[in-house]
Amino acid sequence: MDESSDQAAIRAQIEAWAAAVRRQDMAGILANHAADMIMFDVPPPLQLKGIAAYEASWPQFFDASPKPIKFDIIELQITAGRDVAFAVALMRCTEIEGGNVDLDFRLTIGLRKVDGQWIVTHEHHSVPATS
Repeated sequence: MDESSDQAAIRAQIEAWAAAVRRQDMAGILANHAADMIMFDVPPPLQLKGIAAYEASWPQFFDASPKPIKFDIIELQITAGRDVAFAVALMRCTEIEGGNVDLDFRLTIGLRKVDGQWIVTHEHHSVPATS
């Protein structure tokens, strides 16, 4: 693949992941994630290590989200090298604790190409500090 086709493949993969989140499709959410991935998320803990911890983090989000689930990509930029890539995105979901208001958050994804497939090795969700 050349750089533009790698970027297109990564974009399609991230869009499919976001759609899986909206459907609460755990198999789709976990697809293309490394077994030893690391995630930094908005709610504690500080970090999650491994695909089992990543999977265990999603029910809290689903339980706190009004239905249908909003999990939208607002802006997405991808940089892809031969075997390493990263993506940065502005995202939007609904924060139920905030009175069903939209919550804008940041997403950073690190990927590694393994046997021709892009695999997520790091995922980071964050919101700006308020103070």
